[in-house]
Amino acid sequence: MRIMAKKQLGARVDADIADLATKRANDLGLSIGDYLARLVSEDVSGLRARGVDAAARFLGEHQALFDDAENAQSTPGTRAA
Repeated sequence: MRIMAKKQLGARVDADIADLATKRANDLGLSIGDYLARLVSEDVSGLRARGVDAAARFLGEHQALFDDAENAQSTPGTRAA
């Protein structure tokens, strides 16, 4: 296991962004520093972009199914498959 030296960074963000970041880090059981490090690592590695691209492809391929299910829910007397 390689231990890397830590470097302190400072950044100013809107209060809403700071709150969202803190809440998400807490949800994941991470410190805010570890959460931000994860985001940067995912961004630099392309993992985040590949995930977004995969989600877009999935929705593109299956959008009609989602539309049919939504329409069935909003139409009285019909059931979604």
